[in-house]
Amino acid sequence: MGNCLKGSSADDISLLRGSESANDTSSDNLGLPPPYREAVPVYYPSPNISRPVNQLTEEEQIKIAKRLGLIQHLPTGSYDGCKKNRECVICMMEFLVGDNVRYLPCMHIYHVHCIDDWLMRSFTCPSCMEPVDAALLTSYETS
Repeated sequence: MGNCLKGSSADDISLLRGSESANDTSSDNLGLPPPYREAVPVYYPSPNISRPVNQLTEEEQIKIAKRLGLIQHLPTGSYDGCKKNRECVICMMEFLVGDNVRYLPCMHIYHVHCIDDWLMRSFTCPSCMEPVDAALLTSYETS
């Protein structure tokens, strides 16, 4: 039985270091990695205004929380391939069977992540420009 693990040789180490010879230690001084920075989410309290979450006023935070609540009440589903709409008009990608989609009150469908981002900026349907919140609020009042 042979040993399938080779011992390290000068050639193996030089390949790992990226240098011509195994005695060259200049590639060992790579330095510290850049500091970890967590991305701060950016919200759109108004169509033309964007701010990081830590710079929003209390009124803007309330407005965004209400908008998130309304978005979460819109129905979602899985694309089954038999709908008339074949592509998401926001990202221009064709729907694939099994894609998560969100249905707007006007019956247009979009990828969940595409329409959620859109609705955080503008609460209208990107296809027909019908206000989404008016239809949602009407459905709450009638029930």
